[in-house]
Amino acid sequence: MQGFAGFPDGMRRATPIPNLFFSDLLPTIDNMAELKVTLYAFWALGQREGTVRYLRLTDFMNDPVLLKAMGGPSIQSGVDALLDGVERAVARGTFLKVDVEGVDGQMELYFLNTEKGRAAVEGISRGEWRPSPDDEQPITLLIERPNIFVLYEQNIGALTPMIAEELREAEKTYPPRWIEEAIKLAITNNVRRWRYVQSILERWRVEGRKDALGQRDTQRNLQRQIPSEYDDIIQR
Repeated sequence: MQGFAGFPDGMRRATPIPNLFFSDLLPTIDNMAELKVTLYAFWALGQREGTVRYLRLTDFMNDPVLLKAMGGPSIQSGVDALLDGVERAVARGTFLKVDVEGVDGQMELYFLNTEKGRAAVEGISRGEWRPSPDDEQPITLLIERPNIFVLYEQNIGALTPMIAEELREAEKTYPPRWIEEAIKLAITNNVRRWRYVQSILERWRVEGRKDALGQRDTQRNLQRQIPSEYDDIIQR
């Protein structure tokens, strides 16, 4: 363990953190990487000037102190932990993420979920604000589906490192709409388990996906798409 010499005397710059962080948010954070990127965001945004303040993913990635704080046996493990922490902060609602298109391509902007942050996100969606004042090209808000981490935590349960890895693999394997519909199908049948969602996705991949929720399917039609291994849970 590396020691700490203590804080020096005299006037020093300080980072303001709302009391609600300690009373409401801190007790819910159960992942060290998420805690570190959250605290880092308070500090980094405090260094910015102007009424609209945001961070890009590169702002997190290019800070060697933050990457070192992520720990791990290699740089890549630190990067993976950082990305996981940012995704968790978005899923929890601490960060507001907006994908926009600019002259340099797609950008991921992260705002703190404050009144000003929410106002900035709404301004981008209405086309009233752009990240770079020197950018003469208009920014078009991408049609963004809910982040898979958000879908999982809001509908299935708490994230674990193993589940997070499985979610990333699912994003690479299946179309986003399939994942959304499989989760909705799990909710419809009150089986809130990721393994259950996976079995639906795999069945669609092998047998071909029926229009699960695109039309007004009856409950009976939905249940026909349930994997047979769950017959003891779902009454058909």
